[in-house]
Amino acid sequence: MARIIELLQQEHRDIRALLNVLEDEVAVFDRQERPDYEIIKAVISYFQDYPDCCHHPKEDMIFAKLKERDPVAAKRIGDLDAEHRDEARRLARVEHVVRNILLDRDIPRTVFDDIMSDFIERQRRHIDMEERVFFPAVAKALQPEDWTNIDAAWNDQKNSLFNVAMEENCQSLRDRVLLWEQENKANRN
Repeated sequence: MARIIELLQQEHRDIRALLNVLEDEVAVFDRQERPDYEIIKAVISYFQDYPDCCHHPKEDMIFAKLKERDPVAAKRIGDLDAEHRDEARRLARVEHVVRNILLDRDIPRTVFDDIMSDFIERQRRHIDMEERVFFPAVAKALQPEDWTNIDAAWNDQKNSLFNVAMEENCQSLRDRVLLWEQENKANRN
């Protein structure tokens, strides 16, 4: 499998880990305890930056090439760009409800639960679709020279100072969140 697909799969594992963190914090909320809103805000921050800066551009390059090589497979996958925009809208709802809770605005528990659960589940479904449908389709359709060109284009893009800094910041944030959540779990038990 192409190196960039392996990288995307690792990023999906990282995203799933952060979705698990959100789910754990929602479970704390559901027990009528106070979740760690700093962790929730950090996960929101990660999702506000990392996908659009570092993850989706890779997928976009690959999807564009799939449209050229196998338009039928691309059509089966659908509109990845629209799905990514929907992710951003759902994330904005998450950020909005968390901000309102932190401002002590009266937010029904079910609203918080519904918004958080919707974001988590749709993110998981999107990742699952990419792993089950998108990645196998590109593995089948793209040629070795396509992967070489995609890798070269991504290397050119990612090596900008902005992208290097963003990638490092997001990875550091992800690592801190995962450690922080482990510490919280230990303290809650």
